[in-house]
Parts: sequence; C-alpha cells; structure tokens
Amino acid sequence: MKNIIDEKPTDKLHGRTLFNTKFVGASDIKDKTILDIGCGYGWFVLFAINNGAKKITAMEITAQDLVTAKKYIKNNKIEFRIGSAIKLPFKDKTFDTLVAWEVIEHIPKTNEPQLFKEAFRVLKDGGNLYLSTPNHSFFSNFFDPAWWLIGHRHYLPKNLSKIAEKNGFIVKKTVIKGGFWEVLDINNLYICKWFFRSKPVFKSFINPKQDYSYKNCNGFTNIFMQLEKCKKK
Repeated sequence: MKNIIDEKPTDKLHGRTLFNTKFVGASDIKDKTILDIGCGYGWFVLFAINNGAKKITAMEITAQDLVTAKKYIKNNKIEFRIGSAIKLPFKDKTFDTLVAWEVIEHIPKTNEPQLFKEAFRVLKDGGNLYLSTPNHSFFSNFFDPAWWLIGHRHYLPKNLSKIAEKNGFIVKKTVIKGGFWEVLDINNLYICKWFFRSKPVFKSFINPKQDYSYKNCNGFTNIFMQLEKCKKK
C-alpha cells in the first residue's frame, strides 16, 4: 500500500495491534519460524523479532506493499517475500506459526477456503494460525465506512470456524473485541489519512481508552482466532 503519510513500523502499539500481540502465545513466537501474511508496515515483524523469533518471513502481495517495512526494519532474521495468501510461495510444513491480521477480508471473494487450505499446507504439524478480521454485527457494519462504500467484508465467527475445520484446523480460541473506541479510532484514521493526508489526531486521548477496552471489555468490531493444525497420529 502507498504510504501517503510516511508511517513507520513501531513497537509502541495500542488497541487492536496491541491485543494481537497479547493474543499470540509466547511459545508460538520464541525460537519459532513465523510467516506474517500481509505484514503491512511491519509492526508484528518488529514484535516477533523483539520477542525471540528464530526467523520471520514478512509477506505482501506486491513489492510496493513491502517498501516501508524493508526501508525501516533491518535484521538478518527477517526475510521479505512477495506472495498471495491463497497461493503461498513456500514448501509444505515450512513454518511453526502463521499470522494473518486483517487479511482474509481482502482476498478475492469466496477464496476463504483456499486461504485455510494453503495455511494448513505450509504449517508444521501442531502449528498455529492466528488471524483477525472484522466481525459481522449491526454496530460493526454500521460504523465502518468501508463496509458501506466498498463492500469491506465482515464475518460471523461460526462461519469462519466451519471453513477452518473443513480444512483440517481445530479452533482453539475465538474472542470478539473492540468497541466504540475502536470505531472512533478507525474513523479518525480514515478521515485524517484519506481526506487530509495527515496522521490521526487525538491519539493521546483515544489510545488509553482503546487499550482499556481491549483488555477489560467484550466487544463487537473484531474477531480474533487461534487455529491449530492437527498433529498426525
């Protein structure tokens, strides 16, 4: 994606991204080989390296999407790759852990089973796939401008679980987090970034509210799932 406001990877995380790092088990990071599908500007790459990952592969769909992460993150434990979530350019059983934060809703429509099939293929037996995606609920849909304007997909957890299980995964954990502070933050980002080409405002006020909400409250905006590849007997 084009970095129109010169954003940089950061380890100072808040809200959803902070919760992502808490959601992933430490045992799935330390000394593990990890694939970050749709790595964006590299915030999870930084987290994984800082928390003892053996190696992390940061993948995006185009070279342009990798420009920011490659520019700002330098470490010999990182490999940058171009590839598609529905046709992963890796051998079978390559990775211990996969993460796909806010990715599945962007792949071509009806290709969700293929994403899970490919994730299953490149994971080692007993490995975990972690993902997040917008939740399909009245408030989540209503307050997401992208849902209204471009058909940004939202999902029901039970539907994602069915697809994952059909493709060999065990659903280990599913939670729904993010409330009205998340809605405010997302719309703040949309307005500032796309209309004014500036960084979001009021972050010092919104961030603590988001952090508290993700830590202490149930929500309605985002689904977080941990899926395990069944070990062969």
